[in-house]
Amino acid sequence: MFVEISGLLFLLIIVILMLATGKFDYEIFSELDANAKLLKVHENPKKFRNGIQLVIFEHIIIVSLAITMFLAFGSFSLILGSVWLIARSVEGLMQINSKRKFLTMTNTAEQYSSASESEKEVLRGQALSLLEAKNSIFTSAQLLFSAGTFAYSLAFVLYDLVPIYLGWFGIIASIIYGLGNAIYRMKPEFKAAWDVGGLLIWIFELILGGWLLFYSLFA
Repeated sequence: MFVEISGLLFLLIIVILMLATGKFDYEIFSELDANAKLLKVHENPKKFRNGIQLVIFEHIIIVSLAITMFLAFGSFSLILGSVWLIARSVEGLMQINSKRKFLTMTNTAEQYSSASESEKEVLRGQALSLLEAKNSIFTSAQLLFSAGTFAYSLAFVLYDLVPIYLGWFGIIASIIYGLGNAIYRMKPEFKAAWDVGGLLIWIFELILGGWLLFYSLFA
């Protein structure tokens, strides 16, 4: 039961994120243009709030997924299962807290629309701090994401829990994504490896989610 629930949650996370970025213009990684962001949020604050709230819900599902995956596969390796559980739970909680703080951008944008030039400079500084904090928390959380994904992918391979190619795909994707993230944190101009890793992770989780959802048919 927990295997199939995990598969459903994987797919639900993908659908929610696509909805947030497509319908509500949510930016996974924000551009550091405080003036443009404030004007855009003020133009449609409800759309901004709905997008962030949807992403908060996505992170709640991530924490739930960490638990269901542990219940489904933790008995095969308590160590790897614990790494997955802790890494992805902390990642999700970090992101929830970050997005809750980012919601205050609506208040800043409302003040910005009628502020004097000197007040706008202060508000732009506040908005820039929110954008920088959001990006910083995101990149830190993705290191935990990589560690968690590597842990359960390794368990998949060691204990033959999914098709071997899928387990190895997860290992390779998590390594590329994690290294790409680390390189970007040291040298922001080098983002290509992180982008490639992100695409591989997306493909991996889409296939894995579908496979786990119909686990009983393949087992």
